[in-house]
Amino acid sequence: MPFPRFLVRKAGEGSFVLVDANRQALEYFNRPPDIFGHPLDRFLEGDNLRYFQQSLEAAVKQKKPVSIRSMPALPDRLRVGGFWINPILNAAGEVDLLDMIAMPASADASSLQRERDDAISLLTSVFDVSEVGILVTDQNQRIIRVNDSFIRIYGWKREELVGRLFFEVVAEEERDQARRNHEEFIKSGIRSSGEVKILRRDKNIANALFTTAALELSHGRRFQVTTIMDITLRKQMEMTLRYAKEQADTANQAKSQFLANMSHELRTPLNAIIGFSEMMMKETFGPLGNTRYKEYLGDIHVSARHLLEIINEVLDMSKIEAGRVELDEETFSIGQLIQAVTRMMASRAFSSGLTIREEIQDKLPPVNADSRLVRQVLINLLGNAVKFSHANGIIVVRARVTPTGGIEVMVKDDGVGIPKHRISEALEPFGQITEHQRQHQGTGLGLPLAKAMVELHGGRLWIESDTGKGTAVHFELPATRVAHERKAEAAPVGVKLAGQGE
Repeated sequence: MPFPRFLVRKAGEGSFVLVDANRQALEYFNRPPDIFGHPLDRFLEGDNLRYFQQSLEAAVKQKKPVSIRSMPALPDRLRVGGFWINPILNAAGEVDLLDMIAMPASADASSLQRERDDAISLLTSVFDVSEVGILVTDQNQRIIRVNDSFIRIYGWKREELVGRLFFEVVAEEERDQARRNHEEFIKSGIRSSGEVKILRRDKNIANALFTTAALELSHGRRFQVTTIMDITLRKQMEMTLRYAKEQADTANQAKSQFLANMSHELRTPLNAIIGFSEMMMKETFGPLGNTRYKEYLGDIHVSARHLLEIINEVLDMSKIEAGRVELDEETFSIGQLIQAVTRMMASRAFSSGLTIREEIQDKLPPVNADSRLVRQVLINLLGNAVKFSHANGIIVVRARVTPTGGIEVMVKDDGVGIPKHRISEALEPFGQITEHQRQHQGTGLGLPLAKAMVELHGGRLWIESDTGKGTAVHFELPATRVAHERKAEAAPVGVKLAGQGE
């Protein structure tokens, strides 16, 4: 029963025992199930107990039903207006049990009706004012209700939709799938969501996200509620962005391909210019005559070598961006490589009054890497250090084993430095950071190339710098590049100046 009901038995003069009670009665009086078989005072208390006992005694004495109408002290969880007490007689005509059934409050039916009307009104308001389109379909797949948003967004009239098969407003290529889905969802009651193409009244197609839920009402009637959110604009933006990305990728690929194909067309004549100018400067086939020709030839030679250096940097970067660089790995001593590069750069440093100091950790283990690329990284870093150092400055090249077992190399100068907030720009291709840097000819690819070459080895490169405080460029090769089983033990750092003996 939907209302409280319990049975009691008379146990003596003015005493009654609880025999049974339904769940609603236990909840109504807030009692546990283990009170069965106990006196009624375990079920009721105070004025309620006395009031019930008096009514029970009257029912036993009269052997007729008695009603309890007024119960001011009882809780009102279920809107109970009173109880019927029905005496149950045995074969001897004596009262055996008393059946107590709660009566709904007189205003309960109208109150429930008001609550139901309020709930329907609330749900109807939500249905009508929602900015998302909503369709309600029956188990025959016909539209029985549609909200204003769906009509406004897709241009249909209400009378054109109600009673119509729902899949007729779905794009033709998706109708069979939509019909099968509807049949499956409404039978199983499962929820679903996905994308669907909606046919507008003007025959255009709109993209939408849908969410479905099945409902079962009285007499086994099933309905499906489908919410539809229009995403046509979002789809158009996605297509535009995808097209723009494809165009950018194509242009970037074309650029990289073009630069990669420039190799022979630009390098070959430059090599010829450099070779012939060197022969003429050395007067391989006899004197030139006027000394001014030698000055011009020197200018031609310097300019050609500078142009070749720029082209080489651009081509190297384009190959890396195009993924066309493969590592030619070998095992070598990075300490010896540093010393070789330092000797190579010593004359350039000497002409600027600079000193290059090596600080290479003793017993530095060999590495397994592409020595040509690592050499190029060191040349680029030392070249920048020489280019941007103050006269008579010191450049430090340091190498050590890191705590994680990798190899870290640092090139540090005391030159003009890079503003902290623009360090990231220095690592971007063609970046030119300061006016002082712009005074030096170059592509701005030295640091980006070094970074890319280090990352090809699984390593990393970073910069510590600030304006007027010099620059320290670090790069680290991971422990997987170290060609030995155990980590090298920390050892004193040997200091040597470039050009000095061992």
